[in-house]
Amino acid sequence: MAKSLYTARAHVVGGRDKGHGVTSDGALDVQLRTPVEMGGGGGGTNPEQLFAVGYAACFEGALGVVARRERVDLGPVSIDSEVSLITTENRGFTVAVGLNVTLPGVDDPERAVSIVAAAHEVCPYSNATRDNVAVNLKANGYAVPTTEPGD
Repeated sequence: MAKSLYTARAHVVGGRDKGHGVTSDGALDVQLRTPVEMGGGGGGTNPEQLFAVGYAACFEGALGVVARRERVDLGPVSIDSEVSLITTENRGFTVAVGLNVTLPGVDDPERAVSIVAAAHEVCPYSNATRDNVAVNLKANGYAVPTTEPGD
C-alpha cells in the first residue's frame, strides 16, 4: 500500500505575470513574474525556474538512494538543469527538461550513465513526467538513453 511521506502546501495568487506564491510554512516566498524573454518585465521567478530547481534537487536525492543501494561514492554531485516552455500544435504548452549530472566520484562513463539511468527510475519527478515530458539526461557529459516523448 502506498504511503504518503510528505505533503507540500502552497498558496498562489496572480499567476505567472504578477503573482505571489508562499508555502504553508513560509520557507518559500516568491514573486512570480513573466520573464523578459517572453515579453514580461522579469524581476521575479517563474514556474519553469521553480520546476528546474525542484527537479534537480529531487533527482539529486534519487542519486543518493541509488548510491546507497549500490554502495558507491558519487562525490559532490552537481546538476545543471533546464526547463523549456514549448508550444504545442493545439495552441497549448508543454515543457522539456534537461539534466546534466556531474558525478565526480565516478570515473567510468558507463557506470555514471548506469547510475543516472537508475536514478531516473527512482526520482518522483521523473516518474511523474514519464511518457509525458521529454527528458534529456547526461552523466559526466555522456548521453543517458531514455524512452521519453520526442526521442
